[in-house]
Amino acid sequence: MSKNDDRILELKKQIETKKKSISEKKVRFIPETNCVLNMDGMVINLNVCSDDALVLLLIRLNSYLMSAVDLGMPDFEISGYSVTAWIKDIKSKLEVSGLKKEESDLKKMESKLDKLLSDDKKTELEIDEITALLK
Repeated sequence: MSKNDDRILELKKQIETKKKSISEKKVRFIPETNCVLNMDGMVINLNVCSDDALVLLLIRLNSYLMSAVDLGMPDFEISGYSVTAWIKDIKSKLEVSGLKKEESDLKKMESKLDKLLSDDKKTELEIDEITALLK
């Protein structure tokens, strides 16, 4: 057994803890809008936008909202929905995307750690797993 096996197993436990915390706060994207924004002569579908495009759109919409509030029109609508509804949807979409990315990164780290385990430790873990299934 490699001296690094204990460290690897500890890191795997930390990854598993993080994965559980992500799954507990798993947010579903339930939009208030129809996710198709007609703005400045462009049709923007939130479902196909990259995270970078969503961030830029969020900033733009927030500046519109701030201007509308300053001008005394806080109920300003774009494409039939309030600007605040669009902002909520984009924030929600970004949160879901961020959680998916974090989960993917954790899976990649876990896979790398699995490859680093010594053959003896891998065998021991497999035997333990089989034993647990037979009980």
